[in-house]
Amino acid sequence: MAVKIRLMRMGQKHQPVYRVVVADSRAPRDGRSIEILGHYNPRTEPSTIHIDAERAIAWLDRGARPSDSARVLLQKTGILQEWHRRRAARKEQG
Repeated sequence: MAVKIRLMRMGQKHQPVYRVVVADSRAPRDGRSIEILGHYNPRTEPSTIHIDAERAIAWLDRGARPSDSARVLLQKTGILQEWHRRRAARKEQG
């Protein structure tokens, strides 16, 4: 099973709000998810991004691949950089 970190659209027509979720890559965009990591609201100024960093890093360690849009959000929050830093530190130790 390929696992992805991606966005799930919520909200009313023309008022999108997204959940950042971990889901099977074969599931539909708004289908069943494994875990909710946070949310993203592009309609606020500035955009609101809340992602549980520890859970996201744990899923990245287990091989979850972020979608392009989720990757941008993980970069903006600094989670992807932290994951790379931790991964490099583990390689140096072991």
